[in-house]
Amino acid sequence: MKLKFFLSIFLMSFLTVFVFSQSALEIVKKSDDKFRGISSYSVLKMQIKRADWSREMKMKAWSKGEDESLILITSPKRDQGITFMKKKNEMWNWQPTIQRVIKMPPSMMMQSWMGSDFTNDDLARQSSIVNDYIHKIIGEEKIDGKVCFIIELKPKEDAPVVWGKVKMWISKNDFLQLKAQFYDEDNYLVNTIYSSNIKEIGGRVLPTVMKLVPADEPKNSTTMEYELLEFGVKFKQDFFSVKNMKVIR
Repeated sequence: MKLKFFLSIFLMSFLTVFVFSQSALEIVKKSDDKFRGISSYSVLKMQIKRADWSREMKMKAWSKGEDESLILITSPKRDQGITFMKKKNEMWNWQPTIQRVIKMPPSMMMQSWMGSDFTNDDLARQSSIVNDYIHKIIGEEKIDGKVCFIIELKPKEDAPVVWGKVKMWISKNDFLQLKAQFYDEDNYLVNTIYSSNIKEIGGRVLPTVMKLVPADEPKNSTTMEYELLEFGVKFKQDFFSVKNMKVIR
């Protein structure tokens, strides 16, 4: 009888852990699918703030699944025409002033993107928050009146990830990512992304403003705002190509 009792307790504990890990994965997947879409086109504004200066940029972005994306800088004038393209885990940069395409080596991926708090790796998204992490619900918290799951993501062994840990706040009712914290391998907080200004865009209700704040420089920030977002865009076969990087407008 004692053996049966302990076996039943063990099985109940195992099933509880299994169900919660599955639900955490499903929550993250639903949230990721909601924002990503199969393909998209967007117009964005980026504002970089520092203690003694600030600058604003505008850009267009195209994406297809997880593996292909292209970004065109449209302003300011000095940066106009600069493009970045990602294909799978590789990234290229076209510099019109020197008429040169640069393939970015892995050593450049953690460098600042266009002087912002985002990195080249943030754009390349070399890792997948769905496939490369183990997910666990660790609590709940309200953000802007929305009850959110707090989900901890820890990298799978040998996964191609930059972060030692990620924590995400995803709303229970509509699976919106409202906050995310990124930690290094020593468990130190590196930066936090706050998402806000929820409204209908591209036929979906989504946060349209993302503000990244580095932990070591809390007065600095980079804010990305979606001015236009369309899903289900169709592309020509050679759209995501080095050739198109040079002529896209």
